[in-house]
Amino acid sequence: MTTTRGLRSKAGEEPITMLTAYDAPTAAVVDEAGIDVILVGDSMGNAVLGYDTTLPVTLEEVESRTGAVARAAEDALVVADMPFLSFGVDEAESIHNAGRMLKEANADAVKIESGPHTVDLTARLTDLGIPVMAHLGLTPQHVNRLGYGRQGTDREAAEEIVELAGAHADAGAFSLVLEHVPANLAGAVTEALEIPTIGIGAGPDCDGQVLVINDVLGLDDWSPPFSKQFGDVRAEMARAVGEYRDAVEAGEFPSEEHSHVEETLEDLY
Repeated sequence: MTTTRGLRSKAGEEPITMLTAYDAPTAAVVDEAGIDVILVGDSMGNAVLGYDTTLPVTLEEVESRTGAVARAAEDALVVADMPFLSFGVDEAESIHNAGRMLKEANADAVKIESGPHTVDLTARLTDLGIPVMAHLGLTPQHVNRLGYGRQGTDREAAEEIVELAGAHADAGAFSLVLEHVPANLAGAVTEALEIPTIGIGAGPDCDGQVLVINDVLGLDDWSPPFSKQFGDVRAEMARAVGEYRDAVEAGEFPSEEHSHVEETLEDLY
């Protein structure tokens, strides 16, 4: 079973694999495949809830889906993504909300989209026994300020990411997600930290990689340029649904083998 301590020990030694999942059946497949970490991301807003951004995702939605994933995962580390405004506004409320993910949803850790305002919070959560995965670079909860473009592309922005990465590591974060930043910046951060970095659109030099499960499976027509579709599940779903429709319309389903006749009820007709 993957633990936060075990994950830290992989830094620089063994590649870390992480995928998102938002329901029990998907989590079971991901877990059985031997993925190290399952992230119950607020990316569920775009991926499964029909929102245009992650901003509308609620704490209750993350908690419910984290519980489903945790019930299905036996070996993977389950990380709950703290949604927009569930942290960073008030320390006591932030601690309470993060604690719910461990106490009520059975997550192993939480992920926080990080900045200068989350360094002290990371330390406080860690002191209380709530493991924190930090997240720098493209932080989708700041879409209205930063957009979805690559981050850390000029020296000042890159230096800020390096500084914040070190600050969160010092505050007790057990790992760091780097999203959509130059590969050489991610490599420099990885080299500077003792905790593992997990990249998404951050090049090959991070200690691990994470992708959204929809992109890996090919569930959507589009995926980010830094992602890769390893399957075409959308096409297979379309084929199966189409065959079901055709079978029903043709009167071929349900057939005799899919039905049961109770002999004792014959006199009802």
